[in-house]
Order: sequence, then C-alpha cells, then structure tokens
Amino acid sequence: MGLVIAIDGPAASGKGTLSKRVAAAYGFAHLDTGALYRAVGVSVIRAGGDPADAEAATRAALDLHPEDGILSDPALRTDEAAQAASKVAVVPAVREALLAFQRRFAEMPPGGAPGSVLDGRDIGTVVCPSADAKLFVTASVEVRADRRLKELRERGIPAIPSDVLEDMKARDARDSQRAVAPLRPAADAFVLDTSALNADQAFDAAIAFIGSKTGLGPKA
Repeated sequence: MGLVIAIDGPAASGKGTLSKRVAAAYGFAHLDTGALYRAVGVSVIRAGGDPADAEAATRAALDLHPEDGILSDPALRTDEAAQAASKVAVVPAVREALLAFQRRFAEMPPGGAPGSVLDGRDIGTVVCPSADAKLFVTASVEVRADRRLKELRERGIPAIPSDVLEDMKARDARDSQRAVAPLRPAADAFVLDTSALNADQAFDAAIAFIGSKTGLGPKA
C-alpha cells in the first residue's frame, strides 16, 4: 500500500484544485470522490434506467472501475448529473459499494502510482482514517460563494450572488449536520484556510505539511 493523502473540505474551498496539484507534484493517483456518485447516476441514465431505481444504481456502482473514462467525463459537471447523484446517494448499497471503491483505490492506486490523493467530505474521518497526511481545506462562506459565482459565470450560467450565498450556507448545513459521515476535520488534520490565499500559497502550505508528516518531497 502506497502513501495516502486525504483532503477534505466544503464546496468551493479549493480542495479539488489543490488535490490535483498535490497528486501531480508527487506522481500520485488522484480521486475526486464526489465524482463517483455523479458517475453512477450518469451510468444509470445512459443505460436507459432511472437513478432512483436502487437495483440499477447499485449495479452501476459495483461496475465502476478506476480505469473508467467516465470519471473524467465532462457530463459529470451538468445539472442532470448532480440531480442523478442526489438520487443514487441515498441508496445504502451504493454508498457501501463506493466506500469499498475508494478504499481499494487508496490501497492499490491505479497505474502503479506510489500513492494516492483522495478528496471529498469524509476521507480523513471515514474512508481512510489511517491516511499518512490529512488536510481539511476551508474558507469563509462568503469567499466560497464568490468563487462559485465566478465559476458559474465562466460557464455561462446566470446566477444571483445572494442566491449563491444562501445555497452555499444551506449545503454547509446539510453536510455538517447529516447523520452519516458529517463534514468535519479529522482530529489530526491540518486545517488550511484558503480565504486569503492564492492557489500557489495554498499549495506551498499543503506541501510543507505533507512533508512534515511523511518526509516526502515533491518530484523535481
């Protein structure tokens, strides 16, 4: 089993961008765990099924593999994928299958990578509680709402600032108050607040922490 780096955090905290950059720096495999549920939902739809069908959703989750191109499919970023993800995510068997998927990814990184970086909501607390380094990336809700607003506008999606902020607050409440695997930092996680940091500063802070925990330096 290679080194495992767990990166958790709320929406628009910057954890996705940071995770990809950290993985590239070390030559590790990267997994955006949030994309898994979207992939399952999209797979069901493409097979002509209903994402709300527990049997079809479970079958799609069990058939998901790290090598599947669907995990990087642009279709996962659509509203249809988001809606499908919310339907399959309530199926216990789907959650069990994807938990097993994430742990297999960490234990046996695809492509013979020497380690893995997993980002999500509960990597350091539930999926990989024994990860070699755990980070919890966050930022103020106002900063995160501004980032999401910019992202939506860059994609040509009209958005009202006040609505984006309220949606962000509501999502934070759901994530932190849910009964199963609530969003929270692991006790031994490095909390990285990116509110006043640019991407390079956040990356430097993450690399310094990971190095202090693992003795690992980024590839030249």
